[in-house]
Amino acid sequence: MGLLSGSIPWFTMMVVHKRSKLLQQVDDTMAVLHTHAIAGSLGGILTGLFSEPHLCYLFYGYPAKYMGLFAGLHHGHKQSIRYGVRQMGIQLLGILFVVVLNVVMTSLVCLFIQLFVPLRMSDEDMEIGDEAAHGEEAYAIWGQGERLENSRYSNYNDIEVPSKAGGGSVELT
Repeated sequence: MGLLSGSIPWFTMMVVHKRSKLLQQVDDTMAVLHTHAIAGSLGGILTGLFSEPHLCYLFYGYPAKYMGLFAGLHHGHKQSIRYGVRQMGIQLLGILFVVVLNVVMTSLVCLFIQLFVPLRMSDEDMEIGDEAAHGEEAYAIWGQGERLENSRYSNYNDIEVPSKAGGGSVELT
């Protein structure tokens, strides 16, 4: 399970995402879809497949009533197969519940936040990047990091930083 849970989300992020026109239209800068949705769903599905009856008994408290689909098929009894299919259904229902809950709650939070601040920057600011939002580059290498005097969201001219010597202050420019 661990090998699949690490490699399949990586494969969807590095290969499938780059080839899928639908996924390329999704603004997922931090790859949340792959690291959380794919990995979490895969964990739920694999649990439904590989659950051991003894471990399910420790969790649910019912003897041999819950087991993974492969354990049910391994036992070969009609009832065991039914229990395995039921456990797989429970796992899929749990995945569906989490997806619906996340969509609803995230939408409500975004609608609330949008009452106070815009959720997206203009296309021009998106092109400029960190300089438009923060007045500086995020990763300035070899002295390339120039600070703008004013940015849209911050003003560095009013910030006073105490010096390490303890006396006076240093003004950022």
